[in-house]
Amino acid sequence: MTGELTPEEITTFSDAPAPPGRTPWVIEPRVEEIQIVDPDPRWPERARALMDRIRDALGDRALAVEHVGSTSVPGLPAKPIIDLDLTVADSADEEAWLPALEAAGFVLTVREPWWQEHRCLKPSPGGANVHVFSPGTPELVRHRIFRDWLREDEADRRLYADAKRRAASEAAAQGELMMEYNARKAAVIREIYQRAFRAAELLKE
Repeated sequence: MTGELTPEEITTFSDAPAPPGRTPWVIEPRVEEIQIVDPDPRWPERARALMDRIRDALGDRALAVEHVGSTSVPGLPAKPIIDLDLTVADSADEEAWLPALEAAGFVLTVREPWWQEHRCLKPSPGGANVHVFSPGTPELVRHRIFRDWLREDEADRRLYADAKRRAASEAAAQGELMMEYNARKAAVIREIYQRAFRAAELLKE
């Protein structure tokens, strides 16, 4: 699962902000209502359709496409937004993969060269985020660990569901963006990660 990454690389988070004068936004976000809804059995089917669309567009340039995030965890309330991780040979080499995805109706919304060369695209119609990384990126491994842990651990599913609902309510009351909503639940996410990392024997007790 971890490839050539060390346990330290996987378990160490980097929260560095964008460099001065830089922004991650290719398309500026707008305030929109953040809703946490009950689990929908159609989410995996929606994810598979998007994954097929990406593979059709990229062929063997799509090294891996995975359903991650809350909609990939059965029984977990979530925003009705599908999150996918797409692995390409070099996410920084946009010319190698972005035009084909744009032709298939995906729009680049985020570019973060300073954070694991992350890119994010949204399909048309919406309802999904496609996170693009290169092989060996720690975030790819973390996403799988988090997903697989929540699929197995009922107590942490409940804990995370409560944190999501609380963060969504508070963010809505303040008219905040998705970034602020994510920040409001970050402490609980890190707490769950610690248990998941220990279960994967990446952290010592």
